[in-house]
Amino acid sequence: MEFKLGGITTGPTSAGPERTKLLILGSGPAGLTAALYAARAELEPLVLTGLEIGGQVALTHIVENYPGFPEGVGGQELVDRFKEQAERFGARLVMDTATEVNLRTRPFQVKTYGNTYEADALIIATGASPRKLGVPGEEELTGRGVSYCATCDGWFFQDKEVIVVGGGDSALEEGLFLTRYASKVTVVHRRDQFRAGALMQKRARENPKMDFIMDTVVTEILGDDQVQAVRLKNVKTGEEYEKPIDGVFIFIGHIPNTDLFKGQLETDERGYLKVHDWVVTSIPGVFAAGEVADPVYRQVITSAGMGAAAAIRAGHYLDELAFEAQEAAKAARE
Repeated sequence: MEFKLGGITTGPTSAGPERTKLLILGSGPAGLTAALYAARAELEPLVLTGLEIGGQVALTHIVENYPGFPEGVGGQELVDRFKEQAERFGARLVMDTATEVNLRTRPFQVKTYGNTYEADALIIATGASPRKLGVPGEEELTGRGVSYCATCDGWFFQDKEVIVVGGGDSALEEGLFLTRYASKVTVVHRRDQFRAGALMQKRARENPKMDFIMDTVVTEILGDDQVQAVRLKNVKTGEEYEKPIDGVFIFIGHIPNTDLFKGQLETDERGYLKVHDWVVTSIPGVFAAGEVADPVYRQVITSAGMGAAAAIRAGHYLDELAFEAQEAAKAARE
């Protein structure tokens, strides 16, 4: 039985495997841009959206660094526009989640909660999830002072005081970026030394807007509709206290959503899919786009660019398959 939710198919769609030329896993900027390009190329893409459409950008209150929106655009609105544009050209979105993938067969097989799909080509755009602190108040105040992207949200903290949680290169780099806007940036790290490189540490310590609290963890984020304070605990002395603050930026790493592909696709030491030529994985016909293969930039625009590239490469791959099939049929007739 088939259901519709906001124009998206949801639930079981057929009793047996459904065949498609191109299957896209994920509905963030990478997946939806891939769907747009593939649909315009008449590849009839099918997108498994997961349980939520839009990925991390959908949780962003406003996006001000995506070209074409000089006044900024809400993260959810931007996702809605991506979706509408892809569907306009014929992309089909199914609200279901891949649970098992077999890339050793041709066509590729993808099982979901509601169906089984067979695809000639596959684009993986499952993204990466920021590591969470897992403390009270974090989830409730995400987008209301809790952020995982300084580039996305730093502007909203002009002349305000924020903390950065983390001790690696990303934490200090993002902290330095935030000094463009915030009046004070306090880095909170659970150890007595940073993991960041020496040059990054030197730059951070020489910045007059930056301060540091070592041997300390955040145990709770406080606030009603907006972050107002954090509860801190010194891991050596056990001392706990509250610190008034306007924003909390968390940079303790990302977790690429690649568990489905372990043992089938090559990954780096952090679990990100390895690609060459920007989007080509270790298996012909399987492409990756967005943060699932990008541990560096993690921006909406770079993910969208990778999605476009993956769709173009998938189109070339499908053309080659069609040509080989024609040549084989011709040889069989002769």
